Amino acid sequence: MVPVLRTIVGLFIGGLGARLIGLLGRFHVGPSSGPKKTSRRSFTRNAALGAVGVVLAETAGAFVWFFWPNKTGAFGSDINVAAENIPAIDAPPFRVAEGKFFLVQNEDGLLALYWKCVHLGCTVPWAANENLFHCPCHGSIYNKNGERIAGPAPRPLDLMTVRVGDGGNVTVDTGAISTRSSYQPEQAVPYSA
Repeated sequence: MVPVLRTIVGLFIGGLGARLIGLLGRFHVGPSSGPKKTSRRSFTRNAALGAVGVVLAETAGAFVWFFWPNKTGAFGSDINVAAENIPAIDAPPFRVAEGKFFLVQNEDGLLALYWKCVHLGCTVPWAANENLFHCPCHGSIYNKNGERIAGPAPRPLDLMTVRVGDGGNVTVDTGAISTRSSYQPEQAVPYSA
């Protein structure tokens, strides 16, 4: 269905382009005695220019359509995490796939760690057997607070803004991602269930 529709639209646009070029040819200033006749050479030139113009317009439209960012999913907005999903202090991090972060609770409070490796952007999973975040691409290793322990990563994992709401529920703003050079206790948001 789409190719047929595209063909019909192309024919329509091509016809309009040919008519526009024909109209522009009438505004040509020069010696004239009576109605102007179009030579085969100028007709062929105008038809070729019109075809090239239509193809360039379609290519530009396809380029814009293909590269226009499609915002899908909840990433970039506020994500709510229910109180029953908040991990205990010594528990493994809670993974929130739609927000692309891990929620961690340490002695200082809650951290929402963006799961993108700061080295080259790979997704960093939690390795429960090592009790560490381990990047599978180039071997960067982070502790539970997101601090770099080893590997080529230049700094700790990035943080997202955390707000504690009523009843122990938490809201994480996945659009507010901040970098840091080290872990500081004030980066954690105090939490009590």
